[in-house]
Amino acid sequence: MGRRLRKLRKIRLHREGTHILVISAIVLAVVCAAVHFCFESKVPFIVFTVLSSLVYLLIVNFYRCPIRKFEYDTTGVVVASADGKIVVVEETSEEEYFHDRRLMISIFMSPLNVHANWIPVDGRVKYVRHYDGNHSAAWLPKSSIENERSTIVIETPDGQEVLVRQVAGAMARRVVTYLEEGGEYEIDDHLGFIKLGSRVDVYLPLSATPCVELGQRTTGNETIIARL
Repeated sequence: MGRRLRKLRKIRLHREGTHILVISAIVLAVVCAAVHFCFESKVPFIVFTVLSSLVYLLIVNFYRCPIRKFEYDTTGVVVASADGKIVVVEETSEEEYFHDRRLMISIFMSPLNVHANWIPVDGRVKYVRHYDGNHSAAWLPKSSIENERSTIVIETPDGQEVLVRQVAGAMARRVVTYLEEGGEYEIDDHLGFIKLGSRVDVYLPLSATPCVELGQRTTGNETIIARL
């Protein structure tokens, strides 16, 4: 019980959810009041209140943002940018920035996962681009190049470049990126947020050693996915 309470104290709501949570609470309260006064029977009011409360809790769950600190040496490590499941670990071509072969590691986030994103490596941001696009299922390979997405390239202190791509999914309708070109960032900093199913792709030098495998669950800002 004590451990569970400590975990709850480390969870906050992400700033991206402030407006929608406040507006949703007001709308649901007004509708609940209307249902209460429109029906003599209390059954419709009780049913609607229960269902709307469950929906609201799902929205709150989506916008939760755990407070996490990476507790190990950050030299040469690549940390998971998101909670989710590893769906790709393979060598592939990256044609937007590198135009060569890279090791790609992808994390798929379901609607129940935390959707805050963290910086995977320490370094300086060299490239930030946002692209509007489709909203295909995030687990499909084509989503990385066709869906709404943001691409960020970070140069580590030892000169290696790591590309991170936030990809919106079929339900997610907005990708938010906080990083700016020229900025110095480090592991523990927030990269952005993806507003339901979505993914984060990381492209690494071929010399990198993956530390995860297909199907493995990741915890953002905690799980080491590769070593440079």
